[in-house]
Amino acid sequence: MSKIMPGRFTAQMEDSFVVFIIGMRINRLLAVHKWVPVAKAMGGMLQELYQNPELGFLGDSGSFNMRTITQIQYWRSYEHLEHYARNSHKHLTAWRKFNQAIGSDGTVGIFHETYLVEAGKYENVYVNMPPFGLGKVGTLIPATGKRETARERLTNS
Repeated sequence: MSKIMPGRFTAQMEDSFVVFIIGMRINRLLAVHKWVPVAKAMGGMLQELYQNPELGFLGDSGSFNMRTITQIQYWRSYEHLEHYARNSHKHLTAWRKFNQAIGSDGTVGIFHETYLVEAGKYENVYVNMPPFGLGKVGTLIPATGKRETARERLTNS
């Protein structure tokens, strides 16, 4: 577990980046044989990404909420993300297995959203938090002075 950082902080990135939200929803809880492989595949892909920084994956934060597992991922560029999706053996195998085992039978849902973030066109604040989200992959600095408010963080980045 990460150590809590007392105080107010904001994260900065040097360049543009990609926010990729991906996850799964368990639609039929008793269909364990359907959703466990999907969850395991997500874990395997994360392991691959963390072991290979040249793929452009910067890091993630995840959560589990009753039926839904969600990961917020940060990528160096859309090109890195797309290259991984189209060329990773682990990703392509997981996608093929999902379509064969589940397809559109409704037992498990999957989703993703992709956001291209221009340099300086974002803001964030973390108060009494361990490094989280963009704060895990960016540079954390005190959210004081010209970084006190959301508007100031957006105009002074």
